[in-house]
Amino acid sequence: MTRRMKLDLSIILEKTTELVDENGVDQLSLGSLAEKLGVRPPSLYNHFEGLNGLKQKLAIHGVEKLHEYMLQAAVGRAGDDAVRAVSESYIQFVRTHPGLYEASNRFVDANDKELQRVQESVVQLVVQVLQAYNLNDETAIHMVRGLRSILHGFTSIEQMGGFGMPLDIDKSFLVLINTFIEGIHSVISNGDKDFQK
Repeated sequence: MTRRMKLDLSIILEKTTELVDENGVDQLSLGSLAEKLGVRPPSLYNHFEGLNGLKQKLAIHGVEKLHEYMLQAAVGRAGDDAVRAVSESYIQFVRTHPGLYEASNRFVDANDKELQRVQESVVQLVVQVLQAYNLNDETAIHMVRGLRSILHGFTSIEQMGGFGMPLDIDKSFLVLINTFIEGIHSVISNGDKDFQK
């Protein structure tokens, strides 16, 4: 007789991550998850409310994992080096967990307090990284938004296979991040004048 796995949410999310990384979020179903876990679908309802509940938990889990990657990269680094490190860790996370990253951006309820908390933790991490530049609070948030746009845009295009030219994608990414960093230094040298217009 096969011994059944004791279910808890962490095991469920681990197996769900494997499924979405392999097949994408759109292919996720409670049936496929139950099969992977070796349980009957009704037993999953002890841990979340239906497929939408699972997707919400997965979105939170995805943002938490992204934060872990970025935090680990930031430790012991400062300034330009830290910006490059957290940016590279973001790219690495998406390449390692494409389905989980997709899930983290396709949440069911944007007003979920737990989701907002983990999203804020990512923002605050980047704000802390930018503290080395002594930017004012408003400028720092503009920079966080800019970096997020760069990282999400680059990874989204890469996931869609949009970089078709025979050039090193990693080199393109480094050029992009270095350009962003030069922009920060330009803002500093101009005394934030560009943000006062």
